[in-house]
Amino acid sequence: MTAELSLLAWSAVLMFVQAMVPATILLMSRGMPLAVGNREDWPAGEGLCGRAQRAHRNMLENLPIFAALVLVAHVGGVSNDMTLLGAQLFFWARLAYAVVYIAGVPWVRTLVWFASVVGMVMIFLQLL
Repeated sequence: MTAELSLLAWSAVLMFVQAMVPATILLMSRGMPLAVGNREDWPAGEGLCGRAQRAHRNMLENLPIFAALVLVAHVGGVSNDMTLLGAQLFFWARLAYAVVYIAGVPWVRTLVWFASVVGMVMIFLQLL
């Protein structure tokens, strides 16, 4: 397995962890009935939990693009220093993005998000 595919797998793990964060916050703050119920009264957009939910949704929007680029590069036999650096940049920027977003740091959040986009662009440019 290439390093880029490994980073894709770790990105999927990161997305799963991000899905668990808001659920854990709600479980700890609202108790078990909300966690095991139908979640019709699931509070959206509130404080720490809301930021965690939005960070997860953003990962849901970006991971398919990253996955497509990594998989196309893999199938096309394109794996070099630039694709590896792009994949590393994406993963570490997404990890930082989750932490910064949940912590509520707006300007840094945008810069880190942009770094993850740069990582995807680096991979894409190697496919041309």
